[in-house]
Amino acid sequence: MINVVLADDHVLVRDGIKALLEDQTGITVIDEASNGKEALEVISKNKPHVLIVDIRMPEMNGIEVVSEITKNKIDVKTLVLSMHDSEEYVVKSIQAGADGYLLKGASKDEFLKAVYKVAEGGKYFTGDVSSIIMNNFVNGNTNKIVSSKNKIKDTPFKLTKREKQILVLVLELKNNKDIAEELSISKRTAEVHRFNLMKKLDAKNLQELTQKAKEYQLI
Repeated sequence: MINVVLADDHVLVRDGIKALLEDQTGITVIDEASNGKEALEVISKNKPHVLIVDIRMPEMNGIEVVSEITKNKIDVKTLVLSMHDSEEYVVKSIQAGADGYLLKGASKDEFLKAVYKVAEGGKYFTGDVSSIIMNNFVNGNTNKIVSSKNKIKDTPFKLTKREKQILVLVLELKNNKDIAEELSISKRTAEVHRFNLMKKLDAKNLQELTQKAKEYQLI
């Protein structure tokens, strides 16, 4: 049995991940945390096999939590969740000691693959840059990676392929049920994607979402 602790400051996100994980044989979510400091307290008390931690949280962010776990040699595998697929975030996660890095827009299959992989003692880093980064780390070229991040210019809102699909449908005034049917996903998954999209673009309503989509030419 793989015991998991979830750390994310949004209940909706935690509920979605918990429902996904507990639908699988051999995985159970034993506790949750809503911020970084609480995450450290929870894993100290429960001693889970895997901590799934959001990269952006109050009190302490996900990378800081992972760094504390590494520094104090706490026996737990760490899987960082993020809405950002830039090389800089991945590198910082690796330097902190993360066992995995996964985008929130990942498919169900990829998410489960990442959880099983890190639980077994492996590493899982998503995105096109992961193989380049890992190869450099294996070869000891960490300084080269760290310096190269300064040459990367990230767009304010870098969306995954799935998030772009969701954005288009949301701007077409589709509801979660319609989006789920259009993309052949569950209504719950559609809700989580919509929530993550609004959070990433820091949009409080459809009007703000539309304005930012046009301003930054996201579609």
